[in-house]
Amino acid sequence: MKKRKLTTTVIIMLGFLAGAAAGTLCLLLPVSLRQGQVLAPLDALFVATSSICVTGLSTVNIGQTFSFFGQIVLLFLIQFGGLGIVTFTTMVLCLFRRRITLSDRMLIQSAYNLDTLSGLVKLTMRILKVTLFLEGIGALGYSLVFLPEYGLKGIWYSIFHAVSAFCNAGIDLLGGNSLCQYRSNVIVNLTTIFLIIVSGLGFPVYWEILRTLRPRKNRRGDAALRKMNLHTKIVILATLSLVLSGMALTLLFEHNNPATLGGMGWPDKILAALFQSVTLRTAGFATIPQEAFRPASCLVYLLFMFIGGSPAGTAGGVKTVTLVLLLASMFANIKGRKEVCIMHRKVADDTIRRCVAIVTFSFSVLALLTTALLAVQQSDFLDTLYEMTSAIATVGLSRGLTGSLYPAGKLIVSLAMYLGRIGPITLALAFNSPRPAGTAAFAESKVIVG
Repeated sequence: MKKRKLTTTVIIMLGFLAGAAAGTLCLLLPVSLRQGQVLAPLDALFVATSSICVTGLSTVNIGQTFSFFGQIVLLFLIQFGGLGIVTFTTMVLCLFRRRITLSDRMLIQSAYNLDTLSGLVKLTMRILKVTLFLEGIGALGYSLVFLPEYGLKGIWYSIFHAVSAFCNAGIDLLGGNSLCQYRSNVIVNLTTIFLIIVSGLGFPVYWEILRTLRPRKNRRGDAALRKMNLHTKIVILATLSLVLSGMALTLLFEHNNPATLGGMGWPDKILAALFQSVTLRTAGFATIPQEAFRPASCLVYLLFMFIGGSPAGTAGGVKTVTLVLLLASMFANIKGRKEVCIMHRKVADDTIRRCVAIVTFSFSVLALLTTALLAVQQSDFLDTLYEMTSAIATVGLSRGLTGSLYPAGKLIVSLAMYLGRIGPITLALAFNSPRPAGTAAFAESKVIVG
């Protein structure tokens, strides 16, 4: 009997599941906890799932609950979840000088939606090097603040928060209030903003930017931008638009709110609004308690969290490119065009269908699990929707509901974080998987839409 090979999507699903299970067991070890601390198995599962799904929601105080060993376990889970099982596995094989088989190369090809099998292992190692380089820059930035404040312990704090920020995990060791105590600290804010933005762009964008910005004679900046591929242009423009619009709307709605920006001077208001806009890109760090924001702001934040970052990076959400392509498809239909075009380039129909599937899946899971959590918790609707959107989009921001979750609520949110991390990835890979075309032909029928 012929053995059935596991598909890429199944490997990714099982990989994250196995990582969460292993993390849970490690966090339950006595060596993982500070003296006198007790951790319930359900809380260990919740924190491990949140870490490997790079979400950031937690039912316990991370810094006060876990020992140095437990924090190392969390850091490993965050790095594993941020890089993804495919990249992480390839990295381990390379470090131990194991042979990368054809099936391994095909796995990498599917994970990054590439057209060729050549240079895939080299690409994976480049991803690792870039990750460590950028996390190193972040650690240096944090150390300027944490070393003077915490002494030698500040070195560990700098490394942990750099990895957490780059992987968009939003898990901190600072006492449960995230970065609120550093609301006006320019270095901490800008370091975190830098790590969140660069990680949210996606690794393919890095290579494209480096390729086009190499010094060449008679090349101007605008010429380099024109040389970039369509994906990179969409990612850069969408990211810039979302960050600036999020900051502007936060200033508009919150500039006179005494619980958020009202008591600050304008430089601090702008910095806090910029940070809030950036952290919505699935980062999860906060310099202002989320429950203090007005409902109008929260409605905007729900949309921004649902969108998330960009493909092939560490961020979650349905992704910026998905949003742009759906908007382009909508305008094409409004104008009566049969083809979807962006920047004088045609977008394939199967790509548009993939976008529709990803958004439909994510929204359906969000609606279903929000309803389930409301039924279990009997909590405020806005707080519950905020919690579930944050979990589905692997953001990690909360309006205070996480700490009061019932056991059933913890399981629901854990499931949301898991599905939010693997759902869009597996759907995208499923659409990319080669399958033999069906031979049946059906008659066409018209249906009424709208």
